[in-house]
Amino acid sequence: MSLLNVQGLKKTYLSRFGTNKVEALKDINFKIDPDEFVAIMGESGSGKTTLLNLIATLDKPTSGQILLNGHNLSHLNNKELSKFRRDNLGFIFQDFNLLDTFTVEDNILLPLVLRGESYAEMQMKLEIITSQLNLIDLLKKYPYEISGGQKQKVAVARALITNPKLILADEPTGALDSKSSDELLELFRIINKDGQTLLMVTHSIKAASMANRILFIKDGKIFHQIHRGNDSDQELYKKISDTLIMLSKGN
Repeated sequence: MSLLNVQGLKKTYLSRFGTNKVEALKDINFKIDPDEFVAIMGESGSGKTTLLNLIATLDKPTSGQILLNGHNLSHLNNKELSKFRRDNLGFIFQDFNLLDTFTVEDNILLPLVLRGESYAEMQMKLEIITSQLNLIDLLKKYPYEISGGQKQKVAVARALITNPKLILADEPTGALDSKSSDELLELFRIINKDGQTLLMVTHSIKAASMANRILFIKDGKIFHQIHRGNDSDQELYKKISDTLIMLSKGN
């Protein structure tokens, strides 16, 4: 069974005075299986972020449905959605979204605190995840004391510590230098091979070429998709680049 099933998804926004309608998403249909690493690409304004926000339950669709792990998200009330989000989704953002008044340790543990887990459980999970990501030496530091690449690794640890069904990443390399970007993308590849399902919105061809499948959105619809198959990163990069050129020409 698919982990994520998006069916007939539409999102329409009204102008400030309700006189004009803007169709951000028109008819989105796709599935993601467990253990997949899927990238979403498209020009600015194509609907990528809107789609991610809907899957993240941060917004509600005008019509259509999203099923995650068999649960229809439109059937959950706000309280149920908050719990479902905490238990099933991990988030990685371009600007890290770390709390500067919290240490690295406290930032990573925050989702578990909100879930009400015991101190012993939290410490056990913290030790495992920080060992895997080589973050132990940073635990007592504050976000303003570490680099951008280290901040993003902390954000990854915070997303992973709840053992989510799906990680949603919104332009995760956007604020990083090339070296930090490469390290993050390699980390994504490793955690995906370990069984973590990822859905990433990105403008970066290099980032997308690390995925197993790439979905292209144009004018609120899925325009095309590429499966990695046996392609190398370089071969996939070329296919992605060619598709984006075709998108920009309006073909």
